[in-house]
Amino acid sequence: MSDTKYYAQKLSAECLRRVYEIAPPRVRRYLDAEIEHVISKIRPGDRLLELGCGYGRALQRLAPSAAIAAGIDNSLPSLLLACATLGHSCPLYVMDAAKLGFPDGTFDLVACIQNGISAFKVEPLELMREAVRVTAPGGAVLFSSYSERFWDHRLQWFELQAAEGLLGEIDREQTRDGVIVCKDGFRATTFSPDDFRGLAARLNMHAEIEEIDGSSVFCEISLR
Repeated sequence: MSDTKYYAQKLSAECLRRVYEIAPPRVRRYLDAEIEHVISKIRPGDRLLELGCGYGRALQRLAPSAAIAAGIDNSLPSLLLACATLGHSCPLYVMDAAKLGFPDGTFDLVACIQNGISAFKVEPLELMREAVRVTAPGGAVLFSSYSERFWDHRLQWFELQAAEGLLGEIDREQTRDGVIVCKDGFRATTFSPDDFRGLAARLNMHAEIEEIDGSSVFCEISLR
């Protein structure tokens, strides 16, 4: 099964929600820290876009701080579940994050958190280029991935997902150096600070890198 189909068939809607329900306490702290960091970047009046909003887990908490909070995802079942949670408070779109259907400069803050740059299985440079394109002058783009220091907690979480049948069995021989491999072919990678800087440089942009909570590496590209 391709990684794209994997997310569509195994890690969407209620299955995706289950992924977060079984997260151990340290992972829950990581998830909260990511959301709080994004909230700290939202200014009054900002138009926010979350790439890969899923069933609305993060968007529900981000929306009150923004004037407009929108989300995109390529899974219609996930977005339908998000609608049930968010109601009509946030515009939601079925959309490819690497081919956004918004005009240039539509948003003030674009956020792609929880390693979406790996999980989306699209060309990272095009993903970053599109995020920058739809961000207005004076705005910012946020990407996050896992910190190396979070490896043991991340692996434990994936093992729990595998035990629940949400992922395939972890391939112990192939899983190392920030890459988790399942025996059914699924791979979960990470992006390092140097990876983020390299992508930004190819766009002639500067990336500010910050580690949050000992669990996340955030890349911020400022258009200010």
